[in-house]
Amino acid sequence: MIYPSIDKLLTIVDSKYALVYIAAGRSKQMIKTNFLQKPVNEYKSQKTIGRALEEINDNLIHIDKR
Repeated sequence: MIYPSIDKLLTIVDSKYALVYIAAGRSKQMIKTNFLQKPVNEYKSQKTIGRALEEINDNLIHIDKR
């Protein structure tokens, strides 16, 4: 089972394309700056893309819906 679920994430973000764009950008930012919004032991995923999706799921990333 993948965490977080795509169905849950799509209630936060309007489309799959926007979700991919936001998660990829945040993942690159994590690699570049080494800044995480939660302590490392609170993430279920070891990879930055999974961690970015977890941050989106936990509403730690502000998404501007224009």
